[in-house]
Amino acid sequence: MSNALTPKPRIIGPKVRICIVASKYNEQYTDALVENAIEELGELVPQGRVDLIRVPGAFEIPVMVASVLDRDPPACVIALGLIIRGSTQHADQIGTSVTQALQQLAVDSLRPVIHEVLLLDDEKQAYARCIGAQLNRGREAARAAAAMIDVFQELDRSMPRNSIVKKHRHA
Repeated sequence: MSNALTPKPRIIGPKVRICIVASKYNEQYTDALVENAIEELGELVPQGRVDLIRVPGAFEIPVMVASVLDRDPPACVIALGLIIRGSTQHADQIGTSVTQALQQLAVDSLRPVIHEVLLLDDEKQAYARCIGAQLNRGREAARAAAAMIDVFQELDRSMPRNSIVKKHRHA
């Protein structure tokens, strides 16, 4: 696991919409993830619109992401949440379920879904990743979102979607 933030991608020019779906559970940490992601998106996507949807916990994130993607899909969805391990396997089960669901939604929708639903051992790790400056996963999620939007826009410029569909159908 990296100990530093990823480099900032280039600033996204045209107006884009990004949706953040974040859990409310472990509020101190998830609020910090949201605040840092929104602040970083303000720098990277200055003309962008960020929609924020809060859900009760990490387990509810994938169904909300699915609903967002089914309605009016944004350029990218960022999933933010925090799961702290306890004395049972419940946290690992939730983490695995959320990860698999988010990946499947991204592949099925052909939209980037940035996964920062963190599965951590304790509050010390949560503080370091959500509130700390060196390893801030909210900022990292925003950078990944901007980078993926840039890549998808470049792909759309060089290979319009219809040509990809036609090639795939003839394969």
